[in-house]
Amino acid sequence: MSDDISQSVSQRGNGAYDEENLRIQEVSNELQRLCRLHEEESGNGKANGTRFEIEQRAAEQYAKSAGIWIPMDNVFDLGIPGPSGNENDTYVSKDTIYKVNNLLNSGGICKLFGKVLLHNLLFPNTAYRLYGLTGYDGRTVMPVLEQERICEAQPATQIMIDTYMSALGFVKDDNEAGRFSNNQYLVWDLVPRNVLVDKDGDMYVVDAEIARRNQ
Repeated sequence: MSDDISQSVSQRGNGAYDEENLRIQEVSNELQRLCRLHEEESGNGKANGTRFEIEQRAAEQYAKSAGIWIPMDNVFDLGIPGPSGNENDTYVSKDTIYKVNNLLNSGGICKLFGKVLLHNLLFPNTAYRLYGLTGYDGRTVMPVLEQERICEAQPATQIMIDTYMSALGFVKDDNEAGRFSNNQYLVWDLVPRNVLVDKDGDMYVVDAEIARRNQ
């Protein structure tokens, strides 16, 4: 990461953060393993489906066996319903924001987990944690992510965001506001609605689109 993030910019990270990233990767790996098993069985004459459908059933199976399945009716107990967008329904508690991701932008659970890991890598002070998976039995399965609630903060200006990303070693795209790159990553949609600043001037990227340059 020394090539990507300037050491002069404070980015919080600790053992718990590393452990959670490892957990998300392990869940993703297990889902991919279950999908491969299903596809192998399908090749032997069993029922098939699209990759998305196979992943959905594997995710439900895994979540129930691992004790992280949240019945959809229980999601409303997470907190007060907050703003909803094209991708997430949010629920707000005292210190946490829970995001129920509908997978419309990611194309699947494992792909979303890949995006989450990139976010946690680049912006560990707003790292996501996997709270569980929710849905109705046999229907759509959606990840529930949790993120620390940033209190007493307001949307950053675009100039603040540009300066912050420059300090992290990213170059601004002059043709599109909120789009940045370095030699490894593309980051976009970094606009005021997705970046907060607190009274001390600390910046928090709460949402972003991220991809590796070689993808």
